[in-house]
Amino acid sequence: MREWTLNAQVPGGYPRLDPDWHLAEIAAAEALTGAGAGLMTAADVTAYTVADEEGVTATATATTGLGVRGLAADPAAGHAGPLPPGTVNIVVTVPVAPSDAALVNGVATATEAKVQALLDAGLDCSGTPTDAVCIASPEPGPGAAGEPFAGPRSTWGSRLARAVHTAVREGALRHP
Repeated sequence: MREWTLNAQVPGGYPRLDPDWHLAEIAAAEALTGAGAGLMTAADVTAYTVADEEGVTATATATTGLGVRGLAADPAAGHAGPLPPGTVNIVVTVPVAPSDAALVNGVATATEAKVQALLDAGLDCSGTPTDAVCIASPEPGPGAAGEPFAGPRSTWGSRLARAVHTAVREGALRHP
């Protein structure tokens, strides 16, 4: 169980090799207590987009830094010199308790929706090399299995996908 989610802005060419400790330092400085989930980006974290699907049933918040675009299986891996800021970080909040399998499925669904949004925004990329997805949700109660599905054709997965698509597309269209 996590008490907080943090999307931290770090400098381009992030030099540290201890992101877990760095995120813990940032969380402590912000007086966040308990276990949390941390994401990092060199993109401007104040330039986020939010989209809701069917009220508060699925909310997606996205920072869309597209300075370093690419395809996941790009054969030209590696880059000389510091990279420009870029990361598409997505935090999705759903009000239901998903099963572990549905959480994994939800990450895949959010990633598919992100790629679709980038393509719909006219960008020839699948995202950036450092993108991250976090799904915030309640935990299943004792003995409860949780929602079994979060794929794009399930009730919660389709809401999640539409919210992510809207937030990422809006952010991509705003990006210079």
